[in-house]
Amino acid sequence: MTKADFIRFYDRELAKLASELQTYPNEETLWAVVPGTINSAGHLGQHLIGNLKTYIGLTLGKVPYQRNREAEFTQQVFSHQALLTEIEALPALIRQSIEQVEDLEAPYPTEILEIFPEQSIAVVLTHLLMHLAYHTGQMNYHRRFSLQSFV
Repeated sequence: MTKADFIRFYDRELAKLASELQTYPNEETLWAVVPGTINSAGHLGQHLIGNLKTYIGLTLGKVPYQRNREAEFTQQVFSHQALLTEIEALPALIRQSIEQVEDLEAPYPTEILEIFPEQSIAVVLTHLLMHLAYHTGQMNYHRRFSLQSFV
């Protein structure tokens, strides 16, 4: 894939993520944990923000960011609106960061998955894109289930 392909796919998946989160009618449903799950949609959104800002924005784009991964899952760091604002800012950050990459086949600067050391930037960008799509799908399930529960 080219840099333009990655940017296009991230734009698409982040638009889906924002759309999912916009459909939550209130804070209660956004932060609820539905049966059979361990994370709320709000926590998954915070996790995706931290993940993308760390592994793309900070590592590839050199944009300062201090991640608190534990808080992503244990605290309500953002309100519903602030979560959407953060997610809506991600496409520009990702575009800027990916455009700075000279060679997608170059080794990713840090180890992201211990089981796959010395991965290329392209492999890590693909992994992060799949991770984004996976959690967005979880949110879709969560939203549909939680809205039924709150009706």
